[in-house]
Amino acid sequence: MCSWCWAFRPSLLSLLEGLSEEIVTVRLLGGLAPDSEEPMPKETRQLVQGHWQTIEQQVPLTKFNYDFWTKCEPRRSTYPSCRAVIAARNQGQEFDAKMTVAIQQAYYLQARNPSDYSTLIALSDELGLDQDKFAQDIKSLETNETLRQEIKLSRRLGLNSFPSLFLDKGEEQLRINPEYLNAEAMLEKINRFT
Repeated sequence: MCSWCWAFRPSLLSLLEGLSEEIVTVRLLGGLAPDSEEPMPKETRQLVQGHWQTIEQQVPLTKFNYDFWTKCEPRRSTYPSCRAVIAARNQGQEFDAKMTVAIQQAYYLQARNPSDYSTLIALSDELGLDQDKFAQDIKSLETNETLRQEIKLSRRLGLNSFPSLFLDKGEEQLRINPEYLNAEAMLEKINRFT
């Protein structure tokens, strides 16, 4: 549910396609905003909508459906979506990325609220997941603990902004600044380091 991550998706896909097969990628959930049932304050709504407008100007192919702000009751709560990715991953590693994209499309293009478990369960069905298992897993203590551990690891690695890229060669690490319009620049930096 990070709008900059949504804008970064095309560049990330290009980067992943260009990586050497020797490089293992690991996706970590960063959390962003803890559970909340409180409606998003007006100032926060305006701030997020401002981010959307900035992104549309800086990353022109990125689109947003502003109907979200009138059709849904926005909440600053991204942990349910993070748990949905973990619950989907439990049914196959390939569903990690598939659920992430489904959440992003629901939020940014379809004006559906991924802070609502009903939306997330519907997305699991649309992905062909076992809906009963997903509904159980998304609210399980194990899923919550997995999320907590991924957030903890992200923070320990210094990945405090979204999106973040980090290359680990064992004794050497490299932070890679996200390039929204130039995946090749990131790939060159990685290739020089490896």
